[in-house]
Amino acid sequence: MSRIGKEPVKIAEGVTVTVSGQNVTVKGQLGELSYTMHEGITANVEDGILKVACADDDKYGNFHGLARALINNMVIGVSAGYTKKLVIEGTGFKAALQGKNLSLSLGFASPKIYAIPEGITVTVENDGLQVTVTGCEKALVGEAAARIRSFYPAEPYKGKGIKYDYEVIRRKVGKSGKK
Repeated sequence: MSRIGKEPVKIAEGVTVTVSGQNVTVKGQLGELSYTMHEGITANVEDGILKVACADDDKYGNFHGLARALINNMVIGVSAGYTKKLVIEGTGFKAALQGKNLSLSLGFASPKIYAIPEGITVTVENDGLQVTVTGCEKALVGEAAARIRSFYPAEPYKGKGIKYDYEVIRRKVGKSGKK
C-alpha cells in the first residue's frame, strides 16, 4: 500500500473537485485542470476531502501515490498557483518581454527568443535581471523555467548565466599563473 496514496487530499476553500469515472476535474480561481486516472485507481470526494483508492496493490500500486500526488498538485495549483524565479547575472545580460515571447540577451550574436506557452505568465523585473514564471500547472511552470534556464545555465568560473533564485553556484578557481 502506498504511503502517499492513502493520505487524504484536503480541498482548499473556493475549489471544486468533480470525479466522473476515471476523470478528475479541479476548478478554482486560477483556472481549471483535469486528469485521467489509471484504470485500477478510483477517487471519491466526501466533506471537502478527496480520497484515492487502489483496486489491487500488486498490479496498480505504482499509480496509487502518483494519482494522489497529481490531484494534490492540481488543487494547490488552482487555489494558490506555482511560481519559479530565475536570476540573470552577467554584464549586458538581460531579459525583455515582446508580446507572447521572452527575448533574452545573453552575449550571443542575436537574442534568444522563448515562446511563452498557454497557461503560463512570465514577468520581467529588476531591469530585466529577474524573470518570474507563474501558472497553475506545476509541471508546465517547471518545464518553462527549465527551458529558459537552458539557454545559458550559470557557469562555475565567473557565475554568469541564468540560475534559480535559490540555487547556489559552486565557484571554481581559474587557471593559476606561472610560479
